[in-house]
Amino acid sequence: MTVWRESVLGDLCTRVTVGHVGKMATEYVPDGVPFLRSQNVRPFVIDKRGLLYIGDDFNAKLRKSALTAGDVVIVRTGYPGTAAVVPEDLDGSNCADLVVITPSDALNPHVLAALFNSVYGQHAVSSQLVGSAQQHFNVGSAKTMRVRLPDRAEQDHIAAVLCSINDLIENNRRRVEVLEGMARTIYREWFVKFRYPGNEGVPLVDSALGPAPKGWEVANLFDAADVGFGYSFKSPRFSNSGPFQVIRIRDIPVGISRTYTDEAADPRYAVYDDDVLIGMDGDFHMTVWTGEDAWLNQRVTRLRPRLGLSALHLLLAIEEQIKDWNRAIVGTTVAHLGKKHLQLVNVLVPNDAVRIDASVVFAPIMEERRALIQSSRRLAALRDLLLPKLVSGQIDVSALDLDAVVGEQVA
Repeated sequence: MTVWRESVLGDLCTRVTVGHVGKMATEYVPDGVPFLRSQNVRPFVIDKRGLLYIGDDFNAKLRKSALTAGDVVIVRTGYPGTAAVVPEDLDGSNCADLVVITPSDALNPHVLAALFNSVYGQHAVSSQLVGSAQQHFNVGSAKTMRVRLPDRAEQDHIAAVLCSINDLIENNRRRVEVLEGMARTIYREWFVKFRYPGNEGVPLVDSALGPAPKGWEVANLFDAADVGFGYSFKSPRFSNSGPFQVIRIRDIPVGISRTYTDEAADPRYAVYDDDVLIGMDGDFHMTVWTGEDAWLNQRVTRLRPRLGLSALHLLLAIEEQIKDWNRAIVGTTVAHLGKKHLQLVNVLVPNDAVRIDASVVFAPIMEERRALIQSSRRLAALRDLLLPKLVSGQIDVSALDLDAVVGEQVA
């Protein structure tokens, strides 16, 4: 039987450091060295959406935080302790405000990320947070964490199990991206280029959004959707479990929340399946929510379509205008989207025949998207169920029939 030994994390690493901390607004460039931020780090995954870049000269000044494939990056603020392994295609990238760990040969990086993402790791990180206004996890705390691990061979077996599940989740994510790309292509063909079925002979007339087919209308967003704004929940009551799920800005790109509260709110702050969500700070991310019922946190806007539009149609109709605001609004630190900006957003509403045809085309895309997202949630739940047992030695990895276990979740 494999022996598990307790060690100090710093003794198992060749480097424990922190990413760049300081002003960055003038250092970003359109293309260059990938620069990871907290929002790019999800449990086990580097999310490249919203990835920024820095120039070679500035990167040369940040040698201390240069990343190598196989390094583990850990969030310091926001969701402190969230960890992922740097993949091969981000070798040579850099980062801001992340704890960076280079494991020694005695430590599998995927197991280290798993330790941080486990309940044990999250509790260990929470107990070491410092700072009064915005708590963060620091390098000193990381170095002194005590971890219990088997030998490297057993670690590799554990990592293989976790990576297999994570690969399935990542494959689902890519398929969702393909579906969303298909939907955007259809929208552009039908509602930007006006090459929809039956367009022959329909003249274009002037509208508030430019030339549009005769018989179509332009509606203000507040007429095309029921618009709701989030509630100011008390953040000290947020936790990793509880009776009520809360959707925060950072949850929109990933489509899942890991924040809970025991604080109830008025029903107008409820979020349901197929609600369209917009983050009002930073990158103004948007999504059609496909998840459990939840509460809407402040600085997140919820749209429920009217005028017979589907949720996907509404999102695609306003997506470019929201992106335009994202580029136009300049804040002192981050951009802020407000109600006054949303009131200037208009929606092109087709005639009933085209609207119904579009709904028929978009519906199977949404159904497949929903199925893939739900599959990923089940896989993530399986991973999170196995995780504490894997990293504590309660499961004999050699006796685990992963194919059978996964098959039950994706069936």
